[in-house]
Amino acid sequence: MEWLAVQPYYKIQREVGSTEQVMYEDHRTLYLYRDKIVTHYREFPIVDVFDLSFRQMGDVGGFLYLHTKLGVYSYTVKEDPSGFIEAFKSL
Repeated sequence: MEWLAVQPYYKIQREVGSTEQVMYEDHRTLYLYRDKIVTHYREFPIVDVFDLSFRQMGDVGGFLYLHTKLGVYSYTVKEDPSGFIEAFKSL
């Protein structure tokens, strides 16, 4: 099945060694299909997703929120997710 829209997001990963802490960005992607939204570790059936919203933080990026029947999941984005949200709402 082919996706309808994609949205890059990232997660800050921290690794703690014996002498230092290293932080890096783990780049991931949200995929919108007709029947589901797929993240790096989760899959949400479309019938369980009530809404998507975006809150801008600073000049670049913000948080994309998936409002589901299991709760709200947030994803940190650098790019404007309005195209992804519009594609979801057109379903």
